[in-house]
Amino acid sequence: MAVIEHQRGHLFPWSAVMLGLGIGLYFALPVEPVGPVLAVTGAMIGGLAVLAWRLPRLAPVLLIPALIGAGVLVAALRSQQVAAPVLPYRVYGPVEGRVIALDRSQSDVPRLTLDRVWISGLDPAETPARVRISLHGASGLTDPVPGTWLAVTAHLSPPAAPAEPGGFDFRRHAWFQRLGAVGYARSPPVMLAPPERGVALAVHRARMHLSRALRARMPGDQGAFAAAILTGDRSAISRDTLQDLRDANLAHLLAISGLHMGLLTAVVFGALRYGLALIPPVALRLPIKKIAAIGALLAGAVYLALSGGNVATERAFIMVAVVLGAVLADRRALTLRAVAVAALIVLLLTPESLTGAGFQMSFAATTALVAAFAALRDLPESVPRPPAWLRGPLAVVLSSAVAGAATAPFGAAHFNQVAQYGLLANLLSVPLMGALVMPAAVLAACLAPFGLAGLGLEPMRWGIAWILAVSDHVAGMEGAVWPVVAPGPWVLPLLTLGALFGVVWQGRARALGLVPMAMALLLWAQAQRPVLLIAESGGLMGLMTAEGRALSKPAGDGFVARSWLENDGDRAEQDAAFARPGLFGPRQAQVAMVGAQRITLLSGRGWAERIAPACAAGWVVVPQRVDRPPPGCTLFDRTMLRTTGALALYPDGDGVRRIGARRLAGNRPWTQ
Repeated sequence: MAVIEHQRGHLFPWSAVMLGLGIGLYFALPVEPVGPVLAVTGAMIGGLAVLAWRLPRLAPVLLIPALIGAGVLVAALRSQQVAAPVLPYRVYGPVEGRVIALDRSQSDVPRLTLDRVWISGLDPAETPARVRISLHGASGLTDPVPGTWLAVTAHLSPPAAPAEPGGFDFRRHAWFQRLGAVGYARSPPVMLAPPERGVALAVHRARMHLSRALRARMPGDQGAFAAAILTGDRSAISRDTLQDLRDANLAHLLAISGLHMGLLTAVVFGALRYGLALIPPVALRLPIKKIAAIGALLAGAVYLALSGGNVATERAFIMVAVVLGAVLADRRALTLRAVAVAALIVLLLTPESLTGAGFQMSFAATTALVAAFAALRDLPESVPRPPAWLRGPLAVVLSSAVAGAATAPFGAAHFNQVAQYGLLANLLSVPLMGALVMPAAVLAACLAPFGLAGLGLEPMRWGIAWILAVSDHVAGMEGAVWPVVAPGPWVLPLLTLGALFGVVWQGRARALGLVPMAMALLLWAQAQRPVLLIAESGGLMGLMTAEGRALSKPAGDGFVARSWLENDGDRAEQDAAFARPGLFGPRQAQVAMVGAQRITLLSGRGWAERIAPACAAGWVVVPQRVDRPPPGCTLFDRTMLRTTGALALYPDGDGVRRIGARRLAGNRPWTQ
């Protein structure tokens, strides 16, 4: 207890950590907790809370399991709250629904999200609440106004299972978006009814109108960039520009998150405060700092509405609201306590965000920045300070370096790459976002009612042009991107807990946080990739070789192939991976060796006649359904692979160990 007493006054940030631990535990469970388990958990939380109230000295110890249990309970209840039907099988036919979102797919085509869905031949009880359809090769109505009722003939399928065991589970992501089917259409949609009325849809239409107006005033990628940072509409950004921004570690500038919300509200806060200070009667009689905070909060709320209110923007607004609330309460605004309050609110509202890159990277950057500048602020007076004229540039360099270091492990884990010159690109770009782009956007908004928005948009365009030029140059530098192998499941939790212990814990013992961090990096360095991967479709196989993973075909199953290569830390294209040696045999009977075990992938015509001889030599994979396999044959056909999911194979002594993606994912609502 003496150790806990020493931490009094610094324990509150641990509440967010413990709640997050509980949420993480929920998502790691192999089975969904049933009602009685949740009831017992709720009773335990209540009992521990009462004991903590009656025994305040023991409260910190008692609240640890209570908060962890609360995390499990909150996540489970959220999962039930968003529950919606998932398409049970593939369908092709007419689909009707109301447009609620428009963006672009990874293949750079328009993509619609529909709600109030009707699917031909499907029972209403089985019809998904939302579907997402990519418009491939479709002309005509590809940019509909939100609220428009459409009909389109589409191929739909359930959200895809992980491309490999332990990989990103799109089914879980879709579950919490209430997205029950995804697909594509090759014919243009037809409008059934004009846009509906309603506040939410009216705001959405205003967003898209503003996006189109910005793109009209700033043609090309400059206008698309402006639309992305002001409205959240990234549908017009070209794939090459987006890839350059990613390779230069500047893609975060597109996401309306903490940086944009912070810059916008800071500009409004500063303008209001200093503007009111120029009016002596107001400055002497009114609390202009609090008035400026209220004005900045209102500006942030408007920005949240115009940006579409996605999770990242909501998270940023909550953080800003906490900071401005501290200003209104005459408390220090930027503290670890404020960060913890924001994290608690986000986790309670959207516990699923814990597993996303956006939550992890934004709170990692914010926590690291607050801790770093607090440490600098608390330095003894004897430590020399830089001159006043140098503090601003040093703050920019330090903040970019600290935020970059804090987010780098999470970016590498989620996106399998590290931008080698990301610090340089951010130093050349982020200051301009704060000094020119966002202030010019605020100026344009203020002058728009008078028809003078161009006075703000033109300087904004200059800043955007510079940022895009920086991303293009940095992304083109030799060695700009360092591919990274995907980490194991324990790496990020250990790394995060170690870093949080080092930041939040008080005293010399905080150095112990380096132990789990070192363990995490060691585990990452020793990450073992599967020797052989087999896609759930049965149509693709990838064998790890000295030159990288060799794939069984140059095209097809493209998303799966790209996921495998990225997780390997391999930037090769699918056709280049197909050209690698390792697999042998003709195209219609590709053979891989895992230890002494021979695995043959059969495809093309006559595959049924070739099963028996292939089975005599080893295991067989076929993308079709086999009703009567040869006796004693280890066969992975369509039916078997739908049960196991994608397979990962490893040598295991004289045999082979295999892991299935579906079985590893467990029995959860989104895996049914």
